Amino acid sequence: MSGRVVILGGGLAGLAAALRLAEVGRSVEVLETRPRLGGRATSFEDPRSGRILDNCQHVVLGCCTNLLDFYERLGVLEEIEWHREFHWANPPHEPDRLAIAALPAPLHLGPSFLRQRRLSWREKQRLARAIWRILRMGRAARLAAQDRTFAALLRELGQTDRELEQFWSPVIVSACNLEPHEVGASFALQVIQEGFLAHRFAASMGLARGSLLSLYEPVGEFLAAKGGVIRTGVSVKGLQFDGRRVRGVVTDEGVIDAAAVISALPPDRLHKLCSEALRAADPRLGRLEEIGMSPILGVHLFFEEAFTDLPHLVLPGRATQWVFMKGRDESGRFHVHAVISAAESWMPLDEPTIARRVMEDLRWAFPRTRVPDPVEARSVKEKRATFAARPGVDRLRPSARAGVLGGVENLYLAGDWCDTGWPATMEGAVRSGYAAAAALAGDDSLGPVADLPTARLSAWLGLGR
Repeated sequence: MSGRVVILGGGLAGLAAALRLAEVGRSVEVLETRPRLGGRATSFEDPRSGRILDNCQHVVLGCCTNLLDFYERLGVLEEIEWHREFHWANPPHEPDRLAIAALPAPLHLGPSFLRQRRLSWREKQRLARAIWRILRMGRAARLAAQDRTFAALLRELGQTDRELEQFWSPVIVSACNLEPHEVGASFALQVIQEGFLAHRFAASMGLARGSLLSLYEPVGEFLAAKGGVIRTGVSVKGLQFDGRRVRGVVTDEGVIDAAAVISALPPDRLHKLCSEALRAADPRLGRLEEIGMSPILGVHLFFEEAFTDLPHLVLPGRATQWVFMKGRDESGRFHVHAVISAAESWMPLDEPTIARRVMEDLRWAFPRTRVPDPVEARSVKEKRATFAARPGVDRLRPSARAGVLGGVENLYLAGDWCDTGWPATMEGAVRSGYAAAAALAGDDSLGPVADLPTARLSAWLGLGR
């Protein structure tokens, strides 16, 4: 297939597809409604202060091989700062540390796990038995767990409310944007198996030194050098469908002819663009409105003085799951970025109430330190941040490939909500973009790159299944 490829959406999925197609000489045009790239993982200029703020703190883990590949192709991988230990609040004591030791997976987190002071020996024993059984289940267990919640599985593994609060919930809510009693067990199992048990580097956490938006700056220059273009501020109104193929994209600036279209839009947005005839012609489009969404709240707080030298902190048992200490900004103020995932109950709240609740959690986490009142607070609500990874949703997630089950032959789909095999993550978004590019070009080498290899001991103990 030759001719112009129009990509709808300038988030990670759309940019990943555009990058890979441009690398093999395809003419690409990316359309993005917002004035900036990145979709739901981006930055914006705060009109109150003029600061460039991330909409939410996003992280990359060592197991996110495709996201890291994307950054490497853009030449920004050196802008990622790696952390090999996690700090967990344990008031009134000093925070616990969960650190990666120089041991083969799955033993690499064992020594620091045994030193966790907020957990009793009995709780550690129950947690260790559950983790052992999750390891022994192997990857095949995920398919069998598609129709149940992770909390139901944890109950069968002997976990109490205390273990859910102190260990499982902070990990799973942050990774899947749903509570354990809502999230599908298959998604949570993948997080634990791939992120904590398969490879020693997998749990390493990377944070962007600058803004998220700065990571995407090279994309435009790269596409322009290859004859492509990115157009922001362009609103897509519909797709021209002739009964067999998509012939063009209708925008607020006119119609753009297309040899092929990749939609990297959220499912609800794509559903609104599709005519009844198009939905009837492509089985992938028939149930888009059934894919639910889950919100995330990011809260930026600015202080005159620093009150901790920790880089980040997990807050088990609190509504605020993580806080990231960003250091001093250009004005000299200490910047703290708090993250509340699965934030449905927070969406109706006003900004002063949000800031007050986050400050209550911060003061709980640092009882030995005087945490001053912030001089500025800015909340950012992403009401439709991720697809809701509930049990059974995999049956609704469509393939990137055109023509699947008799679908429209030149329409390709991308987005973390597609059938990536991953939860709603930046890694899943990039994987979907790579998959769509490979399907369109008929070149499997453009598809997702390999996962980290499973450590020999982990594979021998059961994860190889």
